[in-house]
Amino acid sequence: MPGLSAFTQTLMRMPPGASTGEAAMAMASAGIPVFPVAVNGKQPLTRHGFHDATTSHAQIRHWWASTPGANVGMPTGARSGVVVVDVDVHGPANGYVALDRSDRAGLLTGWEALIQTPSDGLHAYYPATPGTEQRSWQAARAGIDFRGDGGYIIAPPSSRVIDGQRCVYRLEQVTRDQPQLLDARRLRRFLDPPPPRTHGPRSQSMDHGVDVERLAAWVGRLQEGERNHGLFWAACTMAEHHVPPGQTLDVLTTAGGQAGLSVREVTVTVRSAYRTVTTAPTSLSAAPAALEHPPPRAASPVRSLP
Repeated sequence: MPGLSAFTQTLMRMPPGASTGEAAMAMASAGIPVFPVAVNGKQPLTRHGFHDATTSHAQIRHWWASTPGANVGMPTGARSGVVVVDVDVHGPANGYVALDRSDRAGLLTGWEALIQTPSDGLHAYYPATPGTEQRSWQAARAGIDFRGDGGYIIAPPSSRVIDGQRCVYRLEQVTRDQPQLLDARRLRRFLDPPPPRTHGPRSQSMDHGVDVERLAAWVGRLQEGERNHGLFWAACTMAEHHVPPGQTLDVLTTAGGQAGLSVREVTVTVRSAYRTVTTAPTSLSAAPAALEHPPPRAASPVRSLP
């Protein structure tokens, strides 16, 4: 079908019962780089994660010969030609609520494929915007993530074990219309608006001249590929403002865990940041991205895009 990405066209041609290794080869043949992910899991099996994704048939055969049941990982953004709105349901966050609000606001038109995830979530695929970098981001409280440049997605027919049962990533629907580009920046501002500017007293979360809670919330939304750098920058910022190391470690351990970092990784990074600031003659560079924290929100649930 004209207008559909190579990824979606490959899924439509995939025979029923195809293995993940066969799917990986089919995607590579269509020019889509892939890499192996843990069997029934989400963790990359390669040293550099999605950065190791390739279209080399020899390398893919080697990977899946070593781990025949490996799931299929695919980098999102310019490398694959698609970006993904990832709707999840976890804890108090029901991504379908935010999905409904965003759809009614006209922010989600133009998807090309919908994929049901094993955890009853949804992946809505859109064509990547040519020549424009669209970085991955999270709107954690809304239950929606955006997978673009610097991120990856698990592709069908990969699977996970949920409540003891093997559940697959399944292609649910392909659009009959012309796919359209997604304005990911506008969607993020809708789901995760920046705090209002005020000229009154400083925020109650300000501590030693730095908004510790805001920094921690930002760290908690970082994606693979930007987590370590972002954590280090946040820790250095707190150190420069003389936040006690123990307080910084407590706050960033929780935030780092939300971003997928271990306690040891956070501890080592925070210690390194404080040593760096102590010995540095000048302050560190400016923020790597705008710091935004989400306010509470609520809406009525919905299950899918129209």
